[in-house]
Parts: sequence; structure tokens; C-alpha cells
Amino acid sequence: MTEFKKLVFSGVQPTGNLHLGNYLGAIRKFVALQEGNDCIYCVVDLHSLTAQLVHQDLPGQIRSIAAAFIASGIDPEKHIVFNQSAVPQHAELAWIFNCVARIGWMNRMTQFKDKAGKDRENASLGLLAYPSLMAADILVYRGTHVPVGDDQKQHLELARDIAMKFNLDYQDHIRRAGHGIDITVGDEPVHAYFPMVEPLIDGPAPRVMSLRDGTKKMSKSDPSDLSRINLMDDEDAISKKIRKAKTDPEGLPSEVEGLKGRPEADNLVGIYAALADKSKAQVLSEFGGQQFSVFKPALIELAVQVLSPITREMRRLMDDTSHIDAILHNGNERARARAEATMKDIRDIIGFLY
Repeated sequence: MTEFKKLVFSGVQPTGNLHLGNYLGAIRKFVALQEGNDCIYCVVDLHSLTAQLVHQDLPGQIRSIAAAFIASGIDPEKHIVFNQSAVPQHAELAWIFNCVARIGWMNRMTQFKDKAGKDRENASLGLLAYPSLMAADILVYRGTHVPVGDDQKQHLELARDIAMKFNLDYQDHIRRAGHGIDITVGDEPVHAYFPMVEPLIDGPAPRVMSLRDGTKKMSKSDPSDLSRINLMDDEDAISKKIRKAKTDPEGLPSEVEGLKGRPEADNLVGIYAALADKSKAQVLSEFGGQQFSVFKPALIELAVQVLSPITREMRRLMDDTSHIDAILHNGNERARARAEATMKDIRDIIGFLY
């Protein structure tokens, strides 16, 4: 092999109900990336323990994420859909990366600071080491590209740092084992085992905010179910939530500039634009000057049109989970085979006997 083969990797945590923000911000991109790419999509259940240690129905949550992948249009035969804990090589490589990475790197992670809050001493070691496992998730398949949002860019940069340090620390071993590829990082030639992972950013991702507060992201953890549209919501629930969505007394502006300082109006226009695959300017050219009493019914109709087929298929898959289980079983086997090929090389490079 003279160059790294392009491979797209991404994952979703099985914590809470998937909602419109997850679909527009991530899953819809996963579907689009299938064309012309080798893709691996993972339900990252090991990561979910950093958010909630004890789950009441983790198997159901894992199946729900997989069902959302399939219902949205991901092809599990052409690509791999699996759950992380079924492939132990993720954890094996994560431990090696824990030894490669520096504590100072982890302490600088913004997400760790935000999630640990003021009581960092009480945060779990898993939360601190989260980026090592994320790097292992990608690099155990020698993944080259990852679709990322703003909140994961820093973690991806750290994955590159970990890969680079491993490549440099073990450069002689990599060459001796015959497993490397000559690459250039900046101006520096490196005989590398791991690629330098690149972010896939296809234009600005839609930032979907709470239907009850346009200054906060739509979230699975918000105590109000009215704040989000869940992918399992039926037509009546979607209609109710959009009708009750917070707005202001003014009508819609004719230009995007007029949305400034109006977070709820901006959010609803942004949701319509993302669902219709249009720009906000195009939406306002159609609805500018109209009241929300006109715009909301149009948004309801569009949301139901786009989401209902996904919801129906998710419900069908979850009513009889044997199909989802078969997909995960097949994906787990294929993922394990790829991951084990990498780990055999890594054990050779490090010098483990196995």
C-alpha cells in the first residue's frame, strides 16, 4: 500500500431519544457520504458510559440508533453499521493511545472542562480519556475522514496529535515491521502507520436550537419534550410541538439580516431551510412579511413530509428487533475483522507477544 485508502468513520452515542438536530446535523450527512466512499458508522456505546454510567435500557438505545441509521437510508450491506462494545480492539487501542497522549492535552479539551464543570476532581477518568477512545475508534480502521461538528473539531485535532506522536515514536519499529507508508506532514517526511485524519465539513452545519428557547441547542437531556422533535414522534406530536414553539410577535423579515436578535425566528427559519435543502434567504424570499400563523403550518407540513417515512421505518424496525440485531451482528463481525488486522500490526510494531 503506497497511500492510505479513503475511509469515512463516524458514530452516535446511544443516550436519550434521537431528535431533529441529530438527524440534520449528523445522520443526513452520513447518508450523503455513502456515495463514493467506504463508510463505517458506529453506535458508540462505550462512550455513552461517560455521560450516564447506569442505563435502564442500553440494548434498546443501541438498537434505536441503528434503526435510525437504517431508516434514514444508510445501506448496511455496502457499508458497516455496528456497535462499539462488540469490537474489543477499540478499547485495546484506546489503552495504547492513553499511554501515547499527554495529560496536558486532555486537560485542555473544552468539552472536558464544560462537562466536568467546577468539580473536576469528581469527574470520571473515562470522561478525561474520552478523546483517546475517540481517536482509537477512527484509527483502529485507519480512518482518513470524519464528518464533524464544531463541538468535535478539537477532539479530531487531538486524534491527529496522537497519531502523529505514535508514528514518530515508533517510526523505526514501523519501518522494520514493514507496515508503514511514507507521508509528509507539513514539511516533515514521516514513515507512518496511522493517517492524519481530516475533518469533512460540507458547508455550515444547521445548528438546530430548542423549540422553547432559541438560545440553547436542541438536546436529548432537556426536561421538556416540547423543546425537541424526536425522530420517533408521530405526525400529531410534530404538529403540536411546532405550533407551541416559542416565537416573537413580529412577522418574518424579508432578509436574513432581519433575523438578528430574534433567536426563535432564526431557529424556525433555519429548520425549514435545512429540511427543504434551501438557504435561509430562499425561505425568506417565500415567507418574508408573513406571520408565524402562516409559516408554522408550512413548516409542520414540510417536517411531517420529511420525517414521517423515517419514523414509520424506525417503528417497524423496533417492533421486531430481529432484523436490527442481524444487521448489528453482521456489522460487528466485519468491523472486528478490519480492526483485528490493524491490531495485529500494532502488536508487531510495539513488540507484544500474542
